[in-house]
Amino acid sequence: MKGTDDMIHEHEFPVLEFDDAKEAMINPENYPGEPFSGDCLVITFFREVVDQLFLDHQLKVERIIPGEVPLCVYRFTDNPEVLLMVGEIGCPACAGNLDLLQGIGIRKVMFCGGGGVLDSSIEPGKIMLVDGAIRDEGFSYHYVEPSRIIYTDSAVTDQIAAYLQANGVSYFRGITWTTDALFRETKAMVEKRRAEGAQIVEMEQAGCIAVAQARGIKYGAFIYGGDDVSKEEWDNRDWRSHNGIRYDLVMLCKEIVKKL
Repeated sequence: MKGTDDMIHEHEFPVLEFDDAKEAMINPENYPGEPFSGDCLVITFFREVVDQLFLDHQLKVERIIPGEVPLCVYRFTDNPEVLLMVGEIGCPACAGNLDLLQGIGIRKVMFCGGGGVLDSSIEPGKIMLVDGAIRDEGFSYHYVEPSRIIYTDSAVTDQIAAYLQANGVSYFRGITWTTDALFRETKAMVEKRRAEGAQIVEMEQAGCIAVAQARGIKYGAFIYGGDDVSKEEWDNRDWRSHNGIRYDLVMLCKEIVKKL
């Protein structure tokens, strides 16, 4: 419950009323379950890669956490210190699950997914190392006080960049635009967010970064260039067909998360 110094920062708009209390009525620690053996987690949206790794016996089911939508957590068989979960769309689902898992011992996380490019020069499959996210969603404001952009821990992100450079992995760094509303990425809003510096649009980073900040998690993320929302008409660019890149990103995350 609230301590004597906790307070709600009042605001005209409810989503910006930040409560700095550390504990809530329901906390991740309230969920039953022994702490994980190992504190490293990969979050990926590439379900077909996960399915193939499981069929190839490179993953095994570690635990199924019950709920309305049960959460399946896997463990790599060749790196048993690293766990994996398939991300769910949107901050409340994806970052909410991250908060749940940190309550069971997760302290280091690498994320890999795809996103829409706001600049056509970003080729399909090009990897962005996330430096931060424009907070155009609601979830993150319940974890970290309001700001226009939320940034990753620069020391962690620099460490990931150094690993990529040392291993000859092509990438660029930038910020994303995190939005709740897939079907409201209007032309004017795309232009506005691009003018603010966003290079890719997605739906999870602001929330995941906020959970990492609030809970003391070492967190890094890769988003690869997918569809193109920067033109007069949306271009799918067949972005889900880059199977090699998707597999390689999961394997890359597995190696990096152990070193954070």
